[in-house]
Amino acid sequence: MDKILEVKNLKLYYHTSKGVVKALDDVSFDLYKGETLGLVGESGCGKTTTGTALLRMPTAPGRYDGGQILIDGRDIIPLPEKDVRKNVRWEEVAMVFQGAMNCLTPVYTIGKQMLETLQEHRDMEKEQAEELIREYLGLVGLPGEVMKRYPHELSGGMKQRVVIATALFLKPKFVILDEPTTALDVIVQAQIINLLKKLKKTFDLSFIFITHDLALEAEVADRICVMYAGKIAELGTNAQIFGKQGPMHPYTEKLLAATPRLHRKVESLSFIPGTPPDLIDPPKGCRFNPRCHKVMDKCYVEEPPLKEVEPGHMVACWRLEK
Repeated sequence: MDKILEVKNLKLYYHTSKGVVKALDDVSFDLYKGETLGLVGESGCGKTTTGTALLRMPTAPGRYDGGQILIDGRDIIPLPEKDVRKNVRWEEVAMVFQGAMNCLTPVYTIGKQMLETLQEHRDMEKEQAEELIREYLGLVGLPGEVMKRYPHELSGGMKQRVVIATALFLKPKFVILDEPTTALDVIVQAQIINLLKKLKKTFDLSFIFITHDLALEAEVADRICVMYAGKIAELGTNAQIFGKQGPMHPYTEKLLAATPRLHRKVESLSFIPGTPPDLIDPPKGCRFNPRCHKVMDKCYVEEPPLKEVEPGHMVACWRLEK
């Protein structure tokens, strides 16, 4: 498989008046053409920060403190903002943000907003651009007349489809989906997920799918990246994380144990005691050690590296040290 994205030792810190928040601390992973990589973890673990970092849009006062983001071998971090706006965002990487309504300007029609994005990147006549917009609205199951409507005239599912169409019509190399179904009811969620599967197959797309919902990741993702406190705790294929062997990191074990199962009897759901750590002053050693049910003495002293425990399966845990 062709590797289209390489994230190497990425560090993104928020420099605040209270101290430095290590939101992403030495994160590394790859994305291949045609695959869906799922990012999961509790709130504050770094999932959305990873998405905005890949888009070269860290939220202020965040800034890159090290590492590389290589798209087809080119590091986008040092590029001038003008080059990123013209040649990287929406050209090579696009993002569907959480909460579609927040992405759409309420005083402009859908067509005007999509047209503005398209003409910023493509030199084409208005009529030609509008025809392309209608085509992509049709691909996400919306009639062309939606172009004339304002965001408040659309349902939540329709707004989400508009945002997906806008993310796709420049044919980026990969798309980041940040909780694309969170604000939708169950029926519309299923429709959006089926739509994304269809579009992935049609355009041979690559997705980074961010969600809290492990059951949803089991449905859509080829590989799962479990994040905790700004670091990767475990990274493996769908089968390695959800299969009979099960996950190898105690944090992933607890996350799965807290997930209801439809095809298996569960006597009681588990939970993870405590709260995520303060990333200004994280625990020494493994950041999960205050909440871990399998903690060892070494976990309080040294931080475990992310190591390959079997082909394609990476885990950061001292219990697996050989």
